[in-house]
Amino acid sequence: MSAPVRAAAAAPQAGRAERRGFSVHDLWPPLLTFALVIGLWELAVRLFQIPIYLLPAPSQILETFLARPAFLLRIGLVTFTNAVVGCAIGVSLGCLAAALCVRWRVVADGLVPLAVAASAVPIIALSPLMGIWLGSVSPLSKIAVVAVMTFFPTLVSVYRGLVSPAADALMLMRSYAAPQRAVFAKLRAPAALPFLFGALRVCATLSMIGAVVAEFFGGPQNALGVYIKTQAGILHTREAWSAILVACLFGLAFYLAVVLAERAAMPWKRSR
Repeated sequence: MSAPVRAAAAAPQAGRAERRGFSVHDLWPPLLTFALVIGLWELAVRLFQIPIYLLPAPSQILETFLARPAFLLRIGLVTFTNAVVGCAIGVSLGCLAAALCVRWRVVADGLVPLAVAASAVPIIALSPLMGIWLGSVSPLSKIAVVAVMTFFPTLVSVYRGLVSPAADALMLMRSYAAPQRAVFAKLRAPAALPFLFGALRVCATLSMIGAVVAEFFGGPQNALGVYIKTQAGILHTREAWSAILVACLFGLAFYLAVVLAERAAMPWKRSR
């Protein structure tokens, strides 16, 4: 691929990569905000003597978590596994559909508007239906909910990335009689990488939320959603909040894994 084409392909990436590299200074604002929120929460509970069944203090939640960390992490891993598998399926199908939309315009005209509309469907409306179709206790229904949640954002984002190369770059590739496969591999796919990882960051958090919410409508006892619903139903709010804490930890770990993969796949973002 010639230098002008490489430059044209890299322009959208470079334009979006004008962010600074990771530094310690990036950490203190969110850490300070987190500490401030937790401190105000603890102070409010103790100052106003809020009953524990309404809102336990963060220290009480942490104490409950530390009393049974192995159990909570084990049931969290069950939910996390469903989230990761569902996310992998949804993202893979979303990328495949986006490639088909680029290859055949009629597919894009029919599918992309539908994907935008489908993204507005609340997940709480899908979960009971998936339970009926695939089994309310089966992990397949949870995986399917997560796959649907992650499919449409990936499709829309990756499609935007695949059509983002400049018209001049596409014309230059065609003037060299480059086959469609080469145009896709050397121009469209690199241009879509920032869009793909942007979608993955969103899907990483969506998938954990989807897996937990899907379990509210049925699932094995050793799952976070079922545990949260059961404990909240009998006003054991400390236990329910400790499970929410585990869900946050797994969701954060998933998000950080995506960020690390992004930095490995696009090292030019790290160098800026």
